[in-house]
Amino acid sequence: MKNLSDTSNNKEKPDTVLAGGTNFISDFIKEDLASGRFDHVVTRFPPEPNGWLHIGHCKASYIDFSMAEQFGGVCNLRFDDTNPEKEDESYVQAIKRDVKWMGFDWQDREFYASDYYEYLYEMAVKIIKKNHAYVDDLSEEEVSIYRGTKMGDKNNITETPPGKNSPWRERSVEENLDLFARMRDGEFPDGAKTLRAKIDMTHPNLLMRDPVMYRIKRDFHYRTKDKWCIYPMYDFAHPLSDAKEGVTHSLCSLEYEIHRPLYDWFIREAEVFPSRQIEFARLNLTYTVMSKRLLLKLVQEKYVSGWDDPRMPTIAGLRRRGYTPEAVRAFVSQIGVAKMDSTVDIAFLEYCLRQDLNKRARRVMAVLKPLKLIIENWEEGKFEQLSAVNNPEDESAGTRNITFGRELWIEADDFAEIPPPKYFRLYPGNSVRLRYAYIITCAGYEKDEDGNVIAIHCTYDPATRGGNAVDANGNTDNRKVKSTIHWVSVKEAIPITVRVYNNLFAVEKPMDVPTGKTFLENIAPNSLEVIETSYAESCLSDANPEDRFQFERLGYFVRDPDTVCGKPIFNKTVGLRDTWEKIAKKGSESARM
Repeated sequence: MKNLSDTSNNKEKPDTVLAGGTNFISDFIKEDLASGRFDHVVTRFPPEPNGWLHIGHCKASYIDFSMAEQFGGVCNLRFDDTNPEKEDESYVQAIKRDVKWMGFDWQDREFYASDYYEYLYEMAVKIIKKNHAYVDDLSEEEVSIYRGTKMGDKNNITETPPGKNSPWRERSVEENLDLFARMRDGEFPDGAKTLRAKIDMTHPNLLMRDPVMYRIKRDFHYRTKDKWCIYPMYDFAHPLSDAKEGVTHSLCSLEYEIHRPLYDWFIREAEVFPSRQIEFARLNLTYTVMSKRLLLKLVQEKYVSGWDDPRMPTIAGLRRRGYTPEAVRAFVSQIGVAKMDSTVDIAFLEYCLRQDLNKRARRVMAVLKPLKLIIENWEEGKFEQLSAVNNPEDESAGTRNITFGRELWIEADDFAEIPPPKYFRLYPGNSVRLRYAYIITCAGYEKDEDGNVIAIHCTYDPATRGGNAVDANGNTDNRKVKSTIHWVSVKEAIPITVRVYNNLFAVEKPMDVPTGKTFLENIAPNSLEVIETSYAESCLSDANPEDRFQFERLGYFVRDPDTVCGKPIFNKTVGLRDTWEKIAKKGSESARM
């Protein structure tokens, strides 16, 4: 079977893909091209439209698309929609949006397994005619028992006692063809019959013990409607869909390795294009669950606000939290492709994000928990324009003007009545620099009737404007302070709402729970803090959804699509502190000892 599009550009591209880690898949593809097994490369990204994509799919899609690109080939986007009970058009649209956001272009190579139903039916008939498939009357529970396992037991599937043949295994080819046609015509009730491959009921791999190819299921399909009442099983539809599209390399996560003999069996028996399946380790992250089934549970039981909740590892959640596709691609590139499962520290994902946002995010000042600061020796009604740098990593970003006046907002944490050891911010008698402005000295403070500090009184040094302090004789003032704090003007600051997100789970491995408990027991009680009384520079009033900023000294934030009473909402993406670099440094120091 020929490839579905022109792949005349088969010259291998420089190996810049997944450069940060190992990539055995690239070696396999090189071998296949060199041996003449294939003269081109076609891959596919095959999500099932039964949920939204998560960061594990980012790794899979990145490998699928980048391997095709590296070898001058193409990558298909195929929806494996063979389970009508759980699939929906809304999921299709969400997946397409997320794949496009990741920067991948499938152009006119969008396919659906449901478009192949007639073809798959014909392939099943072909296998029946070879006497390698039969219609079975056993119930689902009986099939499991005959295989040698109890109903629903999925453990030790490669080490089970021999199964036994179904009483219906030796039906004639003619009878099987007749019954299969009648299954399609809707003559039998749901679950009454299945079509099974005739392989080996004593095979050590349980999946090879006469697997089910078709089942009767009268569920409405979001694309084919009521046209079909029999649906192919994934293990049958997957290899033959790959073959239909001329996929040369079917790249799958490691749990499908045990399915590979069955993949190859169906391709061989159907006598179709010889696609090759290659498995790689799936992505696991600390403090995260990577299962659409579990993520759906979080959504349905309202532990999160939806699939795009910024605490979710979905692509939509990452996007709403302020992640960039460039940062996600850098992450999956640098972790590489391995054959053995492992867990990646989420701190490394955050490190990749900081590396990207540091270069692109505009700097602004915002005060999350405001405390009023009054400069006593500043003239009432006087305001001054100061210059602030938009991004020190990007000269082309330029500068902006910020308004300075007598009354400012500062962070409540930047003042202490009685300072703890090594506290260098404001306290009575101490001096700090206001970012882009002046050095100030704390002269006193006010309290309300409950004893809460409600205002700080300070004086400023006019000779220290913007950090270029000059004395009365024109000489540089070498006055230094140990801390610089940020601020916003009471006059021009705009009110904002801030959502501070933390890990949704309190433990590194959320699925590690005692018997009788579920992963829900590990949900962190403080994964979201909403701050309604924050203030920010007035320039943020023009921010659009998904505009990203660094709030100086606080971290990276993104404008959320929501508003509250007209106030813009900003989600905290990640803090400025880089735990990954500390972990890596600690590890290298330990290695030297």
